[in-house]
Amino acid sequence: MILKRPGEERGRTRISWLDSRHSFSFGEYYDPGQMGFGPLRVINEDWVAPGAGFPTHGHRDMEIVTYVIEGALEHKDSLGTGSIIRPGEVQRMSAGTGILHSEFNPSSSDPVHLLQIWIMPSEHGIEPSYEQKAISGEATSARFTTIAAPDGDTGVRLHQDARILAAQIPPGVAVAHDIADGRRAWVQVARGSVELAGATYKAGDGAAITGEKRIELAGREPAEILLFDLP
Repeated sequence: MILKRPGEERGRTRISWLDSRHSFSFGEYYDPGQMGFGPLRVINEDWVAPGAGFPTHGHRDMEIVTYVIEGALEHKDSLGTGSIIRPGEVQRMSAGTGILHSEFNPSSSDPVHLLQIWIMPSEHGIEPSYEQKAISGEATSARFTTIAAPDGDTGVRLHQDARILAAQIPPGVAVAHDIADGRRAWVQVARGSVELAGATYKAGDGAAITGEKRIELAGREPAEILLFDLP
């Protein structure tokens, strides 16, 4: 079964410096039918204005993954980490027993466009940690490449039996993913458009996939896709 989550039906938070779309209930947006998908709890698509950002705030017991689509995002946390995340990189912060962090658009002229992802960890009370890795453009060209997983060999490490895969799909090219028995998948279109099971998915659209053994996405416009392989 493949259930489309149209991007225009997502929740929205809009303030002076932030325009955010919520695939699942978040903040003041609440929909009892959209509380997450397995351990995948949050997919927020954010546009942050130049010179603005999220002030220091805290998290606990959550795997927080940041994926920048366009622009740059500066990160600081109570572990002493300071970094800038750009397209072609993935960041993971394990909040564990508690962490404080801030996120800021360092540009004075350009907005930053990103996906912020929350995945519930398999255990609570782990030691907070931070990790950031580059993603090879060649690795994601016309195929899915793991950018986050429990082993962390080809991406950042997740404290959950979940994988995040990324693909850049050119028009006319099809990319497939096999789903093991007992698992599910979520597809999120970050950019462009693809065809999945005869339906067109454009930027912002998602799909909840259960009971399928294999999915195939065909590029219509140059597309950037995240796929979540979940228990």
